Amino acid sequence: MKVEMNLDNDSNNLVQAPTNGDSEKLSPSTLSSLLGSKDRDYLLCSTAAAAETDQQVKISDLEGKVIGIYFSANWYPPCRNFNRVLIGVYEQLKSNGSNFEIVFVSSDEDLDAFNSYRENMPWLSIPFSDLETKKALNRKYDVESIPCLVILQPDNTKDDDTYYDGVELIYRYGVDAFPFTKEKLDELRREEKRKHDSQTVTNLLTNPERDYLLDQTITRKVPVDSLKGKTVGLYLSAQWCMPCVEFTPKLISIYQKINQALQEKGGGEDFEIVFVSNDRDQSSFESYFGTMPWLALPFRDPTARTLAKYFDVQWIPCLIIIGPDGKTVTKQGRNLINLYQENAYPFTDAKVESLEKEMEEAAKSLPRSEYHAGHRHLLTLVSEGSGGGPFICCDCDEQGSGWAYQCLECGYEVHPRCIRAVTPQSSIEDR
Repeated sequence: MKVEMNLDNDSNNLVQAPTNGDSEKLSPSTLSSLLGSKDRDYLLCSTAAAAETDQQVKISDLEGKVIGIYFSANWYPPCRNFNRVLIGVYEQLKSNGSNFEIVFVSSDEDLDAFNSYRENMPWLSIPFSDLETKKALNRKYDVESIPCLVILQPDNTKDDDTYYDGVELIYRYGVDAFPFTKEKLDELRREEKRKHDSQTVTNLLTNPERDYLLDQTITRKVPVDSLKGKTVGLYLSAQWCMPCVEFTPKLISIYQKINQALQEKGGGEDFEIVFVSNDRDQSSFESYFGTMPWLALPFRDPTARTLAKYFDVQWIPCLIIIGPDGKTVTKQGRNLINLYQENAYPFTDAKVESLEKEMEEAAKSLPRSEYHAGHRHLLTLVSEGSGGGPFICCDCDEQGSGWAYQCLECGYEVHPRCIRAVTPQSSIEDR
């Protein structure tokens, strides 16, 4: 699973037409021109397979297969994270006899990095030395970021069957996405919509073997049904993930402030959080959960993986908010906490709209420019419509959106609340 994710995805945009309008059938000659060169009609087989057989596989052997062209690099953590997921899917599909193959196109910086990355890859590769073929594939499929997985059908007779955003599909559907056709994806989306329409907190958090959650003692069982009628945050996190470790104390503080305010208000309203662990072992889970004042799924419960796939979670930490009616309010809980702290509750669109209006009103009384103790240049007040937008505050390292004080010379940005106004001279001396 990736770290630090952006969840704002639209499943309707997963099917993509080819950028160059190609819809040719993947014949042996087409495959050779796509994956080979005038000097090479083969691909490198996996390191493990090479130890037992020939180190090369003829490109013509891929005829009739669904092919994933995998653009990735050893130096980039999101690629390494996705690589682990892709290996699991690939090996399961191969064990089922599926006619699926992956061809790795490296963006590594040197041959040693390429070979090191390939050691755990069970699929084929373009030789590292074939720079022209790698460049041609990047141009053909307009690859702007990695990891990127382009899926090619054996018979590309329809533009919308030519390739898909394979990374999104693997994260969202796993092996169920195969054979990556439009018909299969439509079927998966219909099933996904059906599940979301019938979603409740009970069917989200239980399975046939378990109808409870753990409290902080890790021994006492709390019925999932006790969460009915509450606003619930599903907190996907892990102790090994530094952004998670940094965000957790903030979330604990906000959680306590929200519940204190609800208690003072009366009316029986309640906010609960359920920890969905991505820890690597039981002791890490227990150590990390021991710092938290809320509930948790048992460690390695299969529901954790189901939730990550169901909500298309690619990065952690992630806070998904479920409303009192059991329906999803937002997958952007973490961002809203960073932006508005406890005021974000109950995280609804109406609440966010109200907070944005309050921010607009408050900005009217702010100085148009300020010198900040943490920066030497003059900072100018900007909004999303005047050059601002989502940012990470350079003073508190929290996410910001909407209004900000921005350095027009170097892009330094801080929340309006983080400004420590100083004279120009003292600003320079403080640095």
